[in-house]
Order: sequence, then C-alpha cells, then structure tokens
Amino acid sequence: MTQKYNTSTQKIGPAKVNSPLPACRFIDDQKLISINVDPEMLDEEDNGPISMLFEGAGPRKKLYFDPSKTKCAIVTCGGLCPGINDVIRAIVMEAHHNYNVPSVLGIRFGLQGFIPDYGHPVMELRPENVSQIHEFGGTILASSRGPQPPEDIVDAMERMNISILFMIGGDGTMKAAQVIQEEVTRRNNKMSIVGIPKTIDNDVNFISKTFGFDTAVEKATEAIRCAHTEALGAPNGIGMVKLMGRESGFIAAQATIALQEVNFVLIPEFSFELHGDNGLLIQLEKRLKARGHAVIVVAEGAGQELFERKGADPSGNIILGDISSVLRAEIDEHFKQKNISITLKFIDPSYIIRSVPANSNDRVYCGFLGQHAVHAAMAGKTGMLVSMLHDRFIYLPLSLTTHKRRTINTNSNYWGSVLASTGQSMTMRNESTGLNKGSRNCSRVQTAENTQKA
Repeated sequence: MTQKYNTSTQKIGPAKVNSPLPACRFIDDQKLISINVDPEMLDEEDNGPISMLFEGAGPRKKLYFDPSKTKCAIVTCGGLCPGINDVIRAIVMEAHHNYNVPSVLGIRFGLQGFIPDYGHPVMELRPENVSQIHEFGGTILASSRGPQPPEDIVDAMERMNISILFMIGGDGTMKAAQVIQEEVTRRNNKMSIVGIPKTIDNDVNFISKTFGFDTAVEKATEAIRCAHTEALGAPNGIGMVKLMGRESGFIAAQATIALQEVNFVLIPEFSFELHGDNGLLIQLEKRLKARGHAVIVVAEGAGQELFERKGADPSGNIILGDISSVLRAEIDEHFKQKNISITLKFIDPSYIIRSVPANSNDRVYCGFLGQHAVHAAMAGKTGMLVSMLHDRFIYLPLSLTTHKRRTINTNSNYWGSVLASTGQSMTMRNESTGLNKGSRNCSRVQTAENTQKA
C-alpha cells in the first residue's frame, strides 16, 4: 500500500545490538499499523476517513545503541502540566532497570540548561531519586520558555557525551526538537532526538489525547461545580470559570460535557458576538429571566478577534487579550443599564490545574509514553515522537505533527454535543469573515478592559 504522507521515522543507522530485555513481544518495523484518520488532520477535503500506515510503538529485537555505553538526557520545556514527573520517572526506570543504561542526566530549566552562560547544573537521575516524584505536580527538572541556539545545544551534548535526548514539551518544543535534529544530522553525529508531546490544551496533531488532559478536565469540573453552586446562591447569580486553551478549547468543551451544568461555553474556535439581539449579553439576560442563574465557561483564547494583536512571548505564542476581564466588565455594564441586579463570581483555576499531580488514568498513560520513548531511542530512531492515536501507541516523524495545531471542528458531532449540553444558540457565532465587526468592537473592548483594571 502506498500513501501520500510519509509516516516512517528516521534511523541513525542499522540496529545490530541484541536487546537485553527479558521475554516480551518485540515489534517488527516492517509490520505497520493501519489507522483511519480524520481528513482535517491533513488539511484534506472531508471525503471520509483516510487510511494511513504507522510504525507501532514498543521494544525492538535489535538495538542501535549498546546500552552499557549509552548516556541519556531528559529536558522539560514550556508550561507545567500534570504528569511530567511521571514521564521522567518512566524513562529513568525503563532505561536503568530494563536496558541497564549507566547514566540518565536531567537538564535543568529547559533548553537553558544546555547553555553554559546560564550556569544551570545538570542532575543525575537514578531510580532512587525519581521513585516518588510521580506523587508531586510540576517537574523536578524545572522548565523555561524561549528558543536557544541549536548549535549551542548540540555542542553541549557533544561535551557531555549524550547519545539520546528525550524532549518533553508542547508544539514549540517539538519544533525545537526538529531543529536540533537537523543540526545533529548536519554534523553527521549519531544522536537520537525523541519527543514526548506535552500540552495541557490537547492540541497536538495526530495525537488523540495528550498526557495531563484527563487530569485537567477532572480538576476543571471541580471549578465549574463551585461556580454553579455560587450562581445558585444569589438572585441572578452568574458563575464564570476561565480555563486554559490558547488556540484549542478542548478542556472547556470536555469539562462542559462532563458536568452538564454549563450554559455558555466560549472557545477560540467559536467566534461570538457580545452585543446585538443574538449576542452573548442578550442570551445571558434571557437565561437569567428564565432560570435565575447561569454558568459561563471561557477558554483563555476565546474572543481574541475582539482585540488588537499584542505581539508574542519568548516562545513565539501570541500574547492574548484578557477576555475574562472584558466579559465581566461588559456583563456588569449591560445589566447596570438594564437596571437588573446581578451577582457575578469569577474563578480562574488555571495555575492550580496545571500544577497538580496526574490522576490514575494519566499516570498509566505517562508510564507507557516514557517506556515507548526509551524503546524507540535505543533502537536508533530519531526526529520522532511517541503518540497514541485511536488507542494505539505509534511512532511519528516530528514533521507530521508540527505542521498544524489540533483544534475543535465546530461543524463536528463533538461540538454539537457541547452545544446540546449548554443549550446556547449557534446564532451567537459571528459568521462574517470580514474585519469590520472585530475592528468596531476593539476600541470598546479595550476601554472596558482598562476600566476593569482600574
């Protein structure tokens, strides 16, 4: 079977070393897994699922690296996410106990840890000092944002005699892994670069669910439940919860379906009007008149068409306008003009959610991701990441996952289920592709935001 898209992973060289693993089911690179994927993953027209062949994840009978002479390193980049420590622990335990790798280094404070000018010491990772880290949130290696020169990173890897680098991070980290791999290839070095995608937003293409997402949804529902209680506790009570989701609203959508107490959910993929007969404010007014309370869930990246662009952060992410402050100010002003008394309670659990330990489901998932990453690296695979797609663990080239960000299809049955849960009107959506409405609203929104801060 031939296919349009290349799903094969790059290899450093022929694998000739016998695996030291005990009896297990070894995976044959030649026996590929057929999986039907959604056309939107490939920016194709929706003519039905596309069948693609992928490399199955798991141990190989032959290795490229001699385990007794291999040194590994782990680096964590970007924002925190439940489960990072679980992945670190799984990598260390697999490398030490099953492959007998003599050394695994922890690179401190993200890619800065490779740059001598920052002065961050490396950390020796051993089973005894990682055995309990899955009980804690965050990352024992700490993290940082922003790019570092790939030449300096590879220089540092050469100095430390690192053969394998595991990079745990989001979309920006996977792009950095590509650039580092290109520099390694340019120098004709025999180093393996393996990515484990980490993003609480669940927005990595070709991955059904990123680790930490399940925990994030669980914690988000707790905040929504509290907002619902607050809304019920006062006449015309409004509970508003802000959740993470810069460009993809999966946490907000999934938590909404999970709890069934949300009346309006706003996500980056669903543009909406504030004013007018079909705008959010009028819809909210109707809800309060009918039921006396309302719950609003808003993803941090929702409503950005109402703002002027504010530049980018060190990681290249667009700096977002504070949509929750705008909504609170606009809601207060709307009901003040209508002489309607409301009580609005706002909850932002974002930093709590991303800092908690992983739940049981995510712990199991993280364990498999770490183990499969080690299997791939020891077999000499590079420039790739570990993915779970439709309940199958597979290996993917980085290039296949970094060309676009995964988002919610607002024409899908999934989003239809969200709308059915909330009961909100599709007519809230601004279907116009022009900039007139966004530009007209911009100055008013900015004024409201400044008033709120004052």
